Amino acid sequence: MSAPTTDIPTIRFVRPIPGFPELRDFALVRLDDDGVLCELRSLDGDTHFLVAPPQVFVEGYAPQVAEDAIAALELDAADDAVVLGVVTVGKSLAASTINLAAPIVVNVRSRLAAQVLADDADSDAVRTPLAPLATV
Repeated sequence: MSAPTTDIPTIRFVRPIPGFPELRDFALVRLDDDGVLCELRSLDGDTHFLVAPPQVFVEGYAPQVAEDAIAALELDAADDAVVLGVVTVGKSLAASTINLAAPIVVNVRSRLAAQVLADDADSDAVRTPLAPLATV
């Protein structure tokens, strides 16, 4: 018997994650009690990504998202959006990074998602080290 969607939220990407054109449906699985670390797990294969809300690591992080992405996600209010950064795990915390340039934005009401290029991001933000940012 599968878990209800209220226990493990499922989301649908309105456009594929770059490099994974065949994957659109994912489950967002909490990996800790605080919900800081989550796994974005494909429902169509073995692909998964470690994600975390960048606001935990960067106070005030609020990427500027293009109007076309906001429309595609059917976002009517900023409070309906959850922003996640893809974490690349290194051999240590010091070698681990989070992508602040291309966050994943999820509409919590429609459960639509997209990885977007933040309008205000610079190229160095793709691999922002976690270690100096970690406050958890």
